[in-house]
Amino acid sequence: MPDSFADWIPAEAATFIAAQEARFDALSLDALDLEAHRLIAAHERLVDHDCINLYAGTNIPNPRGSALLASSIGSRPNLGHPGAKYNKGMAHADQLEVMLSTLLKRLFKARFVEHRVGSGSLANLYAYMATCRPGDAIMAFSDAAAGHPTHHEIGAAGLYGLKVHDVPFDIARMDIDADALRDAAKRIHPRLIIVAGSMCLFPYNLRAVREIADEIGAYVLYDAAHMGGLIAGGAFQQPLAEGADLMTGSTYKSFGGPPSGMVLTNSPELAARLDRIAFPGLTANFDLGRTAAMIIAVLDLLEHGPAYAETCIKNAQALAQAMDAAGIAVFRPEARETFTQSQHVALDARPYGGGNAASARIEPANILFTSIGLPLPAVAGDANGIRIGTQEITRWGLLPADMTTIAELTARVLVRQEAAAQVREDVIAFRRGFQTIHFIRG
Repeated sequence: MPDSFADWIPAEAATFIAAQEARFDALSLDALDLEAHRLIAAHERLVDHDCINLYAGTNIPNPRGSALLASSIGSRPNLGHPGAKYNKGMAHADQLEVMLSTLLKRLFKARFVEHRVGSGSLANLYAYMATCRPGDAIMAFSDAAAGHPTHHEIGAAGLYGLKVHDVPFDIARMDIDADALRDAAKRIHPRLIIVAGSMCLFPYNLRAVREIADEIGAYVLYDAAHMGGLIAGGAFQQPLAEGADLMTGSTYKSFGGPPSGMVLTNSPELAARLDRIAFPGLTANFDLGRTAAMIIAVLDLLEHGPAYAETCIKNAQALAQAMDAAGIAVFRPEARETFTQSQHVALDARPYGGGNAASARIEPANILFTSIGLPLPAVAGDANGIRIGTQEITRWGLLPADMTTIAELTARVLVRQEAAAQVREDVIAFRRGFQTIHFIRG
């Protein structure tokens, strides 16, 4: 590891960063300008046009929304509430802020929304601060149940000083074990119970969690980071209607907007706390270009959400079946008749040396996915699962009939162990037929 890096930086990252720093230090300002533009163009060509992007945490946004991110409105400070801003000249911008709030409340059938949040992870921190104090106990999904790092000690929950306990999980159904949760909650007395996380194959028994929370006086948070687009489209469970006090989420992933976060609630008390956390608390100024881009994303979902969400699920189910038929180790809970009821598909990574190893092996074929923890035996030094999402390929116009081709291309690398570089040209040729973004307005 280079001497300039501390030991908390992974060795491979430290080596890469040091090499790039040396390269950039040797370039002139003009050369750096050219190189920045070259890298952006190369990234867009690779990820947007030449890859089958199955990473569950990404999407291709509406270009009309992306263009608004470059507006000068995003560089302007905007302190306070719409109509009563500390800084002046905001009469037009304030209307955009109200428009986004109005549309999000309509989309999710929520009374209150806090959208001045930089990310889904920060949205979870907002939720913790609105419901808990440092030292309180909370319950969240474990790593094996796809709980998110922000729910645990290594993330926002731990940084805020919360004591985290696992939500008991029924592995056979990939759902909450309600009876065990009731027993554990009565013993632990958590202030907050978190449902959902980094991968949601099936809806969760949220109504049972609500009943248990009422018995012990706890709040319920549904983390919809990955499920926002499907919830908006009415194709998945509806957390606020089923008893969640708060729903947090990312605004890209299945939602399909710019990188950002949101917190929704029907509680005036919680909404007031969230407002104070946002301003004058943690957010103060925020990017109004992102607000404008979010409006475009919400309009897309209001018009196309149901069809988009339904197609995401059909694609995931078809992809899981096609991969299973191609000899790929698709994960299916023992008590379920289907592989998935969402846009997510899980693979057992053990035959391929682990999730990170398999992801790295198939990446040169221009097929992108990532690792995840699954309730399976461990893989030494690696994750035991692979997580796939169909939200981006759905927006690129792929349909269930196209999933057989994706499964075949994947199997050539993972099952038949062809060199990824040999498969890459076929992946690129396949992607040439899908270059138009669907389920967007304009």
